[in-house]
Amino acid sequence: MPRDQVTLACTECKRRNYTTTKNKKLTPDRLEMKKYCRFERKHTSHKETR
Repeated sequence: MPRDQVTLACTECKRRNYTTTKNKKLTPDRLEMKKYCRFERKHTSHKETR
């Protein structure tokens, strides 16, 4: 299957808060999204972890 499950970690508190799927053929590089971090209580940048 081309879609794989990835985990997103907050760049400020380094906790893994979200999981999502991505198409590895269309986006081979790592994802980066602005998501809400409940530990920081604000919107922060979340990056894909391995």
